[in-house]
Amino acid sequence: MQPQSTLYYIHDPMCSWCYAFRPVWTQIQQQLDTRISVQYILGGLAPDSDQPMPLETRLYVQGQWRKIIETVPDTPFNFAFWEQCQPIRSTYPACRAVLLARQQGREYEIAMIQAIQDAYYQQARNPSDRNTLYTLAQQVGLDSDVFISALDDDTTQQALLADIHFARSIGGNSFPSLFLQQNDVIQSIPHHYTDAAKVLRTIKEALIR
Repeated sequence: MQPQSTLYYIHDPMCSWCYAFRPVWTQIQQQLDTRISVQYILGGLAPDSDQPMPLETRLYVQGQWRKIIETVPDTPFNFAFWEQCQPIRSTYPACRAVLLARQQGREYEIAMIQAIQDAYYQQARNPSDRNTLYTLAQQVGLDSDVFISALDDDTTQQALLADIHFARSIGGNSFPSLFLQQNDVIQSIPHHYTDAAKVLRTIKEALIR
């Protein structure tokens, strides 16, 4: 049976709460009603910048990591990142990397998202740095020459802005967010960081309506 509805997943590969949601999101996709297709939409957390992250922002982000550890047990974070890297408040390069992976197929898109998350949160590597993204592109099997030339290309940037515009147009202003579209109706689906079954029940109830 062909999918009749679409579940939009609004995210950013460098969003720590999206990283925390990853195990539950994987379970949701594995158990999702076959009538529903899944579409990843990049929300674009922070625009391009080469400026060091301000101390206030550093402290805020580290506080979010600690809050996640309390809220979503067993979510691993490597705080050595803050000592070993020069943090920059810029996620657009990582978002464009995901877009380029998407062009090769869903499996590459997911692989790139997870590679960025693992590099950032577990390996203390900086996905705001182009060289990190080039290495990750090779790791997931992308053509490195094409990737390097296209990462900051205007066409890639416009594709990212299109994702961001769509996300905002349906109410995707925070990450992660889920939205279910049935015909021309789009409704928000509350997510839960530790209970996939609860989210799946909400989706099922929405389909019945």
